[in-house]
Amino acid sequence: MKTTVEIPDTLFRKAKAKAADLGIPLKDLFTDAVRHYLQRSADSSKGQPSAPAWRSAFGGLRELHTETRKINRVLEEEFGQLEEDQWR
Repeated sequence: MKTTVEIPDTLFRKAKAKAADLGIPLKDLFTDAVRHYLQRSADSSKGQPSAPAWRSAFGGLRELHTETRKINRVLEEEFGQLEEDQWR
């Protein structure tokens, strides 16, 4: 579904930059953020504890998969240029 939402310019720029860093569309970032917020809200209303603090600090698993791929790509590019005895 398409909709229009007004958010502060600074928040929009931060969200757009974060989506670019993660290599995902802005639409996916917003969808995930709303989903996480609603889940956390539902959990707290049921008396269940919210997600651990470390999870919000490091992000969800979905974002980690994207980040891991980016890191592996960089490592492959860098170490592909070195001989094995140079990095051991």
